[in-house]
Amino acid sequence: MLMILTATLMLFPTVWLVRYSWLWSITLFYSMTIAVVGVTMPKNLAHTGWYEINPYMAVDALSAPLICLTCWLLPLSILASQKHVQHDPENRQRLFLSVLVVLQLAIIMAFAVTDMVMFYIMFEATLIPTLIAITRWGSQWQRLNAGAYFLFFTLAASLPLLIGILYLCKIAGSASFMMIPFMGLTHVSSIAQLMWWLGCVVAFMVKMPLYGMHLWLPKAHVEAPIAGSMVLAAVLLKLGGYGLMRVSPVLAPLTMKACYPFMVMALWGVIMTGSICLRQTDLKSLIAYSSVSHMGLVAAGILTQTDWGFTGALVLMIAHGLTSSALFCLANTNYERTHSRTMLLVRGMQMVLPLMTIWWFIASLANLALPPLPNLMGELMIISSLFSWSWWTIIITGAGTLITVGYSLYMFLMTQRGYLPPHILAIEPTHTREHLLMALHLLPLILLVLKPELFWGWSA
Repeated sequence: MLMILTATLMLFPTVWLVRYSWLWSITLFYSMTIAVVGVTMPKNLAHTGWYEINPYMAVDALSAPLICLTCWLLPLSILASQKHVQHDPENRQRLFLSVLVVLQLAIIMAFAVTDMVMFYIMFEATLIPTLIAITRWGSQWQRLNAGAYFLFFTLAASLPLLIGILYLCKIAGSASFMMIPFMGLTHVSSIAQLMWWLGCVVAFMVKMPLYGMHLWLPKAHVEAPIAGSMVLAAVLLKLGGYGLMRVSPVLAPLTMKACYPFMVMALWGVIMTGSICLRQTDLKSLIAYSSVSHMGLVAAGILTQTDWGFTGALVLMIAHGLTSSALFCLANTNYERTHSRTMLLVRGMQMVLPLMTIWWFIASLANLALPPLPNLMGELMIISSLFSWSWWTIIITGAGTLITVGYSLYMFLMTQRGYLPPHILAIEPTHTREHLLMALHLLPLILLVLKPELFWGWSA
């Protein structure tokens, strides 16, 4: 763990001291080396306890796959962003890479710390580099509005979490994640328990985000640069699910009684956001709303408080992280050539970029959970867990799955098929960099099918 953190920290002097002509290639090579080391983090074991323990940090079967995903994403976001910032002055390019490094460092520490107070600090620290990336390197003038939404929603929901953590420290005498399974709030009044439960849950639900608390997400995704969209979709949304799963042992007795409003919003959100996707014209907005739909399933799986629910939530978080990041990269390749996100204006791209259509096809199939991809494993586990919780949920989850298939095929057909619009006369061909980027997204997703025990052992 310390090796990964130290190596990530040493990216700062590398970014600022390396010669400009070597800046992108050296940073990419260095970050890919960190990613390869991070891949060794998940243990192929039935061992689900803590390991690599030191006084402040530790890793277990829940945090290891998410740390691995975070490390894997930095070189991919560098690859994807190279053309986006190539016309910026040299210092701004170095600053952009530094922002990505700070973001990775904060996210890794959020997943690795063992103390809830430190987790809260790192949870909030991810706001600053994300906000800088959105407001400075966003594409449109609405980026300032999107940054304000992002900051307001996350900060407003996080303050009750801080109060809840301090209250837990006062009552239980410790806020260590290792001690949480042995804590209890039985001697606290029921009203105080409920308020504490709400304070903890709402912050994580906004971060995921749950339907009804999701208004910041489409704005942030649409206005963010490609690296911001990738990190938001692949990792930052997972912080909410991770935090909820971490504190669930101490929340457990009350969750079974108090979870009904959130469960209703999560399941209803799967239907509603899927339906919104079916009438979107903006490509990045469609992918953003599909993230809300998938994370609604994750929230519902966690709230069932069952082994299958937890395992399905973790599997779907990892699979969705790779899939949605790949879709944002594909949307960016279209945007860099046509300077439009409106699907009606950029139809028939199969005619001019036939190789990229293959990647579109694979990513769309992963998004609709084609067997045997991990997306399907996660969804089936969550649906089975929800069915055992209440058999009525099969109607909503079945309809949600059907709608997901509908909007995934709609997205593929609208962008790739049909006649090429007459205003598209000459388009730059795809580059090896873009094909490498897509391969590094989708090949791990396919390879995880061969060894799923790497990332679904935590609930055991």
